[in-house]
Amino acid sequence: MTTEEILAYVKEHPLGKVKIAVSDIDGVLRGKYISAEKFASVVAGRLGFCDVTFGWDMGDVAYDNVKFTGWHTGYPDALVKLDLSTFRKIPWENNIPFFLGDFVDEKLVPVYTCPRQLLRKVLADAENSGYQAYFAQEFEWFNFAETPETAHQKNFSGLTPLTPGMFGYSILRSTLKNEYMSDLFDLLSRFDIPIEGLHTETGPGVYEAAIKYASVLVAADQAVLFKTAVKEIAYKHGIMATFMAKISEHLPGCSGHVHQSLWDKDSKQNLFHDENDPHRMSGLMKSYIAGQLHCIPHILPMIAPTINSYKRLVEGAWAPTTLTWGIDNRTVALRALPGHAKTCRLETRVVGSDSNPYLALSACLAAGLYGIKNKMKLDKEATNGNGYKDLSNGVLPQNLYEATQRMKQSAIAEELFGAGFVAHFTQTREWEWRQYAKAVTDWELKRYFEII
Repeated sequence: MTTEEILAYVKEHPLGKVKIAVSDIDGVLRGKYISAEKFASVVAGRLGFCDVTFGWDMGDVAYDNVKFTGWHTGYPDALVKLDLSTFRKIPWENNIPFFLGDFVDEKLVPVYTCPRQLLRKVLADAENSGYQAYFAQEFEWFNFAETPETAHQKNFSGLTPLTPGMFGYSILRSTLKNEYMSDLFDLLSRFDIPIEGLHTETGPGVYEAAIKYASVLVAADQAVLFKTAVKEIAYKHGIMATFMAKISEHLPGCSGHVHQSLWDKDSKQNLFHDENDPHRMSGLMKSYIAGQLHCIPHILPMIAPTINSYKRLVEGAWAPTTLTWGIDNRTVALRALPGHAKTCRLETRVVGSDSNPYLALSACLAAGLYGIKNKMKLDKEATNGNGYKDLSNGVLPQNLYEATQRMKQSAIAEELFGAGFVAHFTQTREWEWRQYAKAVTDWELKRYFEII
C-alpha cells in the first residue's frame, strides 16, 4: 500500500485507534494503542516512548549496571520513528492498523541500544558491498492447555501439555487441535507473516513453523511478530505458548534456526551457489561459513541470550555444542544446504527459539560478512556423521556468564556492532546472570534439603 492508502485506512477505520510496538533488548515487544488522531500528528515526526524500554529486564526490574538510562538519568522519553513499511492489519483485533518503530535521537540518528536499528546497520554493510540478504527464521515452541492465571497458580509446574506424548509430524495431532492450528496458519498469513510449513514436533504439545524467506529486515520483523502473534492467537483458544529454549531436561529443546543467503543486488543471482564446485558452494559462501565459525564464540549471547539457552545446547538433544559445519547434517552448528541455485543457503542451528530475532539475524549476517571481508578460507573440513564428537574446532561456551565475558572482551564484537551496543548488551546479560545466581532453585531444594 502507498503512504496515502495507509493514512486513509487509519483515518477511516471505525475503531479510531492504532497499535504500535518497539522491541526491547530481549526481543519482547513493548507497545500501546494510540488514537488515530495522535497517529496522524506523529506519523511524519516522532513519538515519545519512555527509555526504560532499555533500562529494565524482561520482568520489568530496573537494571543497576547500565549507562544508557537509569535512576541517574531520570528515565526520560526516548524518540520513536514509526516505520510505515511495517503496516499490518491485526486480523484477531478487527483488523486494526499496526506499526513497528525505531528508536532515534532528535536528529534521527539511530539509538545504539535499539535492536532493530542494529540490524539496519548490518544490513547497510551488506548492501554497500552489493549484497541482498535473504533470511528466514523457523521456530519450535511448546503449547499448554493453560492460561496465565492457571500457570501462575501452578507456579509453572505440572502444566498440562496441549497434546500428550512424543509425536512429531503427526497428522493425528494436527487434526486433534485443528481449530488452533488452522487459526495459526490462516491468521498469521493474514497478518503478513507467511507460513511455509506448520507441523507438530517431537514432544508433548510442540509445534514447529517455518516462515517464508524475505529480505533480512522484513524477515526479522516477521520473526519477532510471529512470537507475539502466536501467543495472542493461543490466548484465544485457552492455550499458553512458550518459546523457552528448554522446558524440561527430559525433552528436546526449541530451536530458532536461521536460514540465510546472499544475492547479487544487480544480477539477482544467488551468490552462495556454484554449480562447478563439488559441493555446489561458492567461494563466497565458504568465506561466509568461515566467518560464522570464527565469530560465533565472540557473539554467542546474541543468539543464545538467556540462562535457559544453554540448557538446550547439550549433546544429543538436536542442538549443536561444537563449532562445526556440514552438508545437510543436523548435528553441526552450521548446516549447509547447497541444493540448487534458487535454494542454496546456510542454516545456523545454534540459534534458539528464545532469541531476539533482530539480534540473532544481525549476528548471523555480520559474522558471515566478516568472513567475506577478511577473505577467510573454509579450512575446516565438513563434518560427516556425529558433530557432537568433532572437537577439532572447539566447543561453544557452556553458560551465559562465560559467553558474556568473552563477548565483553572481544575486539571482534566491537568491530561488528560498535562499542556502545556491546557494552550495553553485555551489561544486560551480566544482570541476567546475577538474577539467576542469587536464586534458589527446585533442583537445589530437592538435592540438598534433607540429605546435606
